[in-house]
Amino acid sequence: MNMYDFIFFDLDGTLTDSGPGIMNGFAYAIRKIEGRASDPADLRRFVGPPLKDSFEKGLGYSPEETERAISFFREYYNGMGGRLENSVYPGIEDMLSGLKAAGKKLIIATSKGLRGTEMVLEHFGLHKYFDVLATANDTDRQDKPDVLRYAVSLCGLNDIRKAVMVGDRENDITAARNLEMDSIGVLYGYGDRNELTNAGATFLAASASEVENLILNPRG
Repeated sequence: MNMYDFIFFDLDGTLTDSGPGIMNGFAYAIRKIEGRASDPADLRRFVGPPLKDSFEKGLGYSPEETERAISFFREYYNGMGGRLENSVYPGIEDMLSGLKAAGKKLIIATSKGLRGTEMVLEHFGLHKYFDVLATANDTDRQDKPDVLRYAVSLCGLNDIRKAVMVGDRENDITAARNLEMDSIGVLYGYGDRNELTNAGATFLAASASEVENLILNPRG
């Protein structure tokens, strides 16, 4: 196992349990587009992946419907309290504090937009732990591989072996694999063991403390 100096973190489902707000945002958007109520159990799969992928591939919306749906989702999430239907997972702040004290560079790499990311981090007092925020946008960074590639460029990272991606969904792990970066799949979020293993996660962690231990106590 490599000694990691650059730690890239997903946000939703990895640092915070943002599922309630995201699922309610999807329910709101679907109701606006289709006029129907959603099965909450069907909405869990949308926590983590990019909005565009979820509406187009997950729900089969046309590009025009997707654009409207994203607008409705953001109306709920940013303007109607959805972003605060959220909580920090147990042990996260201790983990971040420990990694920071050990001299690690901590980076957010999320499919969420910059405004929503900053709001969440500031609300929960987590902003101070991160050196770089790399977020999605509506132009050249809509997919997780593009976001992670952008995050790497912002850090001036020359040796990918010194970096690891921490996330809870397949798209986090796949993005890391595309860059030949190691990854830690967390089992307390919205992806399960099979999803993360099949995606090729280098390691799995059942808690924030396990993530910290994997990073600070590498073993060959």
